[in-house]
Amino acid sequence: MAEGQEVQFIEVSESQHGQRIDNFLRTRLKGAPKTLIYRIVRKGEVRVNKKRVKVDYRVQTGDLVRVPPLRLAPESAVKEASESLRNLLAGSVVIEGPDWLVINKPSGLAVHGGSGVKIGLIEALRQVRDDLDFLELVHRLDRDTSGCLLLAKNRESLLSLNTALRERRMEKGYLALVQGRWPARRDYVSARLERYDAGNGERRVRVDAGGKVSRTRFAVRETFPKVTLVEAEPVTGRTHQIRVHAAHAGHALLGDDKYGSAEGAYLARSLRLDRLFLHALTLTFPDPKTGRLVQARAPLEPGLEKVLERARRGS
Repeated sequence: MAEGQEVQFIEVSESQHGQRIDNFLRTRLKGAPKTLIYRIVRKGEVRVNKKRVKVDYRVQTGDLVRVPPLRLAPESAVKEASESLRNLLAGSVVIEGPDWLVINKPSGLAVHGGSGVKIGLIEALRQVRDDLDFLELVHRLDRDTSGCLLLAKNRESLLSLNTALRERRMEKGYLALVQGRWPARRDYVSARLERYDAGNGERRVRVDAGGKVSRTRFAVRETFPKVTLVEAEPVTGRTHQIRVHAAHAGHALLGDDKYGSAEGAYLARSLRLDRLFLHALTLTFPDPKTGRLVQARAPLEPGLEKVLERARRGS
């Protein structure tokens, strides 16, 4: 695949003001890996107003950016989103404002490409929403998790929403189906978590006294004969927090191939569940311009609703 076979001159628009040059180029040069972008900036092949810049340079409105001809090998290029993926994402917007949008992320789709993933949600959504000059993830969801995912349409909103996330002014509510009967008296699970290398380059999380303080609020939503539907609200925002805390409490999530149990795998098969049952149901955040609280809700996919129907029947 060849891309950018001629020198490009790109004028920075007002909505792109303040972006780092590497992020600006990643958005404009779909398919270019980070390593290539860093290399052409460091070598001076990228010029801003005819001058060399560093990778942390922030573009200004009216800047003229020179981009050299690029040739991308097929293995390094981000692939084109399929028609079915485009249609899926186009129909998955939950709520949208002038500066942000919330999408109901499908399970099985990574939020971004890399590490063998040729295309993630953000790369595909940039192709679908080519009307936007800027589109960035505010937070992330695990590949197998579905539900509310927030994206910013400009840098100012991204910074504002990141601050709200950091200051815990953003609330996330999840639905999870766990093995066994979750005791009604159990409200919070507090257990320190640490990341570790599980081999083959895979990073996992475990409970460890030397880990980071982590806390999740759980509440029983519905009890079935062999499983429980719970609401989970992460008070802290650690990787895989809900999954590890639930397993630590003795009630691993169904469909969890990393932290699940043999019993959970059996129950998932009996309910014909073929994915992780973890769904980001609600997201509440302050609008970056008005401060008004926005409440988003992403419905469960039909497949998960059918799993719950089977659980109610005890089959």
